Amino acid sequence: MKDSIDAHVELWAQELPGMDLRVEGIATRLQALAKYLDRRRDAVLAEHGLQWWEFKTLHMLRRGGAPYQATPGQLATQLGLSPAAMTNRVDALERHGYVERHHDRDDRRKVVATLTPSGLELWQQALGDITQVEVDLVGQLSTTDQDSLITLLRGLMLATEPGPR
Repeated sequence: MKDSIDAHVELWAQELPGMDLRVEGIATRLQALAKYLDRRRDAVLAEHGLQWWEFKTLHMLRRGGAPYQATPGQLATQLGLSPAAMTNRVDALERHGYVERHHDRDDRRKVVATLTPSGLELWQQALGDITQVEVDLVGQLSTTDQDSLITLLRGLMLATEPGPR
């Protein structure tokens, strides 16, 4: 059975005979699957009235464990943002009632952003729906194939990550 990428690869095989068709097929399929997941994720988040950056910020707060809080500086580092950009994001989330800001008990100079109960509930609902999209996609493969894919993708990830090999 052929997919849409096969036609793409066949076209390039005619145009560029020296091209490694396996590499082209793999890379293009990875890109197409990433785009598919991005589109589906964004659609799910839109149903919850969220954008990706809002979800990721709530996700980082939740990831830290109870009491679901972090300084804006910590969030900025985790999300790869400038402190000023993170402050703007926390401002917006606070206006929506998803986070609260307060001074740290031990160091009054430090401001902490905390996930509110409504922010936590929204994050849980959105995460559940995003997870279902992923389950539906990966569920197209047998568990044996899923395990093989994990191993193969891990090998590619390790090739891109810094550190000892």
